[in-house]
Amino acid sequence: MRKYFLSISLATSMLFTSVAPLAANAAEQYRHHYRSYRSRAHRKTIKRVGIGAAGGAVIGALAGGGKGAAIGAGAGAGAGYLYDRHKKHQGQP
Repeated sequence: MRKYFLSISLATSMLFTSVAPLAANAAEQYRHHYRSYRSRAHRKTIKRVGIGAAGGAVIGALAGGGKGAAIGAGAGAGAGYLYDRHKKHQGQP
């Protein structure tokens, strides 16, 4: 009876030691994927807001000079941010 319990405990310990590294590797891959996705999403947000601000500054400068460029840049950045939130709500990064 003692040999039976010993063999069962040995078999279960061997099972858990072989499964644990696989589970840890899968969790690490998920964390890496999430970090790279989040980083890419931040870069896209910065790009969209920057393009909106630049476009607004150009249109504002043509319409109203230096003060118009500042107002246009602020409005363009706001529009770029709203566009970014819209795209992320659709599921795109």
